[in-house]
Amino acid sequence: MTSNLRARPDRTLIRATHRSERFVLVELDAPPATARHRRPPVSIAFVLDRSGSMGGRKIELARQAIETAIDRLLPEDRFAVVAYDDQVDVVVASTLASREAKDGAIRSVRGFDARGSTNLGDGWLKGAEQVALHQVGAEATGINRILILTDGLANQGITDPSELARHAGELRARGIGTTTFGVGEDFDEALLQGMADAGGGHFYYIERPEQITDLIASEVGELLEIVARDAAIEITAPDGMTIRPLSPYRFEQRGSRHALLLGDLVAGQHVEAIVRIRFGYGQPGAEVGILIGVTDRDGVMAAAGCAPVSIGWQYADDRANDAQQRDRSVDRRVAAIFAGRARQEAVKLNRLGDFRVAAAQLHGVAERIRRYANGDPELNALAAALRDEEAQWAAPAAESLRKMTFASANYSMRSRGPEGRAGR
Repeated sequence: MTSNLRARPDRTLIRATHRSERFVLVELDAPPATARHRRPPVSIAFVLDRSGSMGGRKIELARQAIETAIDRLLPEDRFAVVAYDDQVDVVVASTLASREAKDGAIRSVRGFDARGSTNLGDGWLKGAEQVALHQVGAEATGINRILILTDGLANQGITDPSELARHAGELRARGIGTTTFGVGEDFDEALLQGMADAGGGHFYYIERPEQITDLIASEVGELLEIVARDAAIEITAPDGMTIRPLSPYRFEQRGSRHALLLGDLVAGQHVEAIVRIRFGYGQPGAEVGILIGVTDRDGVMAAAGCAPVSIGWQYADDRANDAQQRDRSVDRRVAAIFAGRARQEAVKLNRLGDFRVAAAQLHGVAERIRRYANGDPELNALAAALRDEEAQWAAPAAESLRKMTFASANYSMRSRGPEGRAGR
């Protein structure tokens, strides 16, 4: 039987007289839903940008998406709808999802249209307030989430990305998550990703209005399939080791334990995370190791048989280190994350007009991958792809390409599918 938790290093020898750096791939599978598993109640605030740029097809499809999502909720669930431009309106105050409440909400949602500018911060916080007023299962099993959809820049109210991320982190600590959806070409993808990361939710890029209904439905579907809340990979390490994440999950140090905060896991979800470890000096032949486990708020992963695993290394001389075999599956995942980071940085630099530096980011990572590929076809293909992409960032790129590249890298680094859905 395959374990729900697996881990392996890229190499098993470390240098005695140098501070070696090694990578560990951690793979985790959430348990499936069972007939005996009754899903926790959810409380969702749908926060919709109704600024002028959302007019026409966008807002029509957004209203339809909210209607479809509301209709999936059970009577013990709660929902609210908030719409914002330069003003913020609670279209539907948080209510239990009875048939009567759903029908009334659908009529109310159909009654607003696009106008004004974009007060994203206040709209989002008003949605948070609605969830907090009737937070479901705060001490038990409830799922509380804000879903915010926007097609523009935050130009009213709170506009600083770091402040918005800080508020998202504070809400997450209170059990309220944030998921963000960016539509079209004019929103700030780094801001929305930062809010989602800090808020324990997900960021989605909606290239075409026609995708709005599908992606909101997908996210709500995931909320209805959550089997483990606030999951985290915990690593216990001895003194002298430095543990840092390479995967872009939030990271906490808890004494001798280090935690990668994965957020909520849906049934059957597959997660991969890379951690980077730097070692102190040691005597040849001496051994050192770490213990890797998984926690969640309700102990679901432990009950599913997700036992801790240990990884060990041995100090050796330079010759033995140079001759050792590499685990190519770990190398490939490490390379993919470095490539994703380089692509996101190239997007940022290209937008700023630093075209030469943007291309250099990709070139440098491609060369690094090529140097240790050693004939591996997957690694060589990734290095070649990065080299091919240099030209498109060495000149002004279309905003749609920037958005798509940024989002694709985001999904890949977080073990999610091509459109942002949970990996299975």
